[in-house]
Amino acid sequence: MTGESSSSSEATAEAPPRARAVVEPAVPVVSVPPRRPGRPLIEVRDLGVWYRLHRKKRSTFKRNLLKLRFRAEREVLWALRHITFSCYEGEALGVVGPNGAGKSTLCLALARILIPDEGAAIIRGQVTTLLTLGAGFNLALSGRANIQLYAAFLGIPRGELERRMDEIIEFSELGGFIDEPVRSYSSGMRARLGFSVASALDPEILILDEVLGAGDRAFRAKSRQRMQAMMGQSKLIVIVSHATTLLREICTHGLWLDHGLMRRCGEIDEVLDAYEQATDGIDVPPDEDGH
Repeated sequence: MTGESSSSSEATAEAPPRARAVVEPAVPVVSVPPRRPGRPLIEVRDLGVWYRLHRKKRSTFKRNLLKLRFRAEREVLWALRHITFSCYEGEALGVVGPNGAGKSTLCLALARILIPDEGAAIIRGQVTTLLTLGAGFNLALSGRANIQLYAAFLGIPRGELERRMDEIIEFSELGGFIDEPVRSYSSGMRARLGFSVASALDPEILILDEVLGAGDRAFRAKSRQRMQAMMGQSKLIVIVSHATTLLREICTHGLWLDHGLMRRCGEIDEVLDAYEQATDGIDVPPDEDGH
């Protein structure tokens, strides 16, 4: 996994005309040399994603006239900017940063859900995502039916899913609840079900956003073992979490985001040491119920 400060990109999309961008000052980026030969599975080049801000103000006759004249003058917020790094097979990237740093936006871009407004995110491989607790579940359906829905969304053949169904259910530890509506599940149960499906279907690239602490300690230990086994099979994992202790156990490399910018990128211990020093060593351990 490598990080650079280069501004080159394969595709560049310009901000809207006359828009005012809210951008934090540039911060230093630590570059490390490539660890493996060949092409990376994830290659991010000067990536930027912006959102348009809509601030509601009291309507006046003068303001309405100005809207007609200066319709293009709208404020935008750069959720990510100048993000450059690469990830290779067999690696696990831990992404850290305060709330609002752009971590979830990065996951959406890597999952091809968001199209970058600047730069490029080149993904070489099939991506499986678990972005939020129970994301994509139909709450009215049972856990078993949601496994079938999620597998169909990923393009998994029915025969392969039937062969793996018992394995998925057993790993989730839901027992008889697997045939109950998902609306009756706790957030930890939903996260366990989602992780069990996402990790059992042989994803080439697995992206987990704030779901690393799903379940009790025994289930978290099982999750770590499964992710380490996936890494041994030359899979790539991207993990977003505030739990730096768990990231040190699982990840090989780290990426620290702050206000949409890349503060540090490199070996996991190097990145987390700097991050914890800047945040007074605060670690957020997962709760016993998976929250």
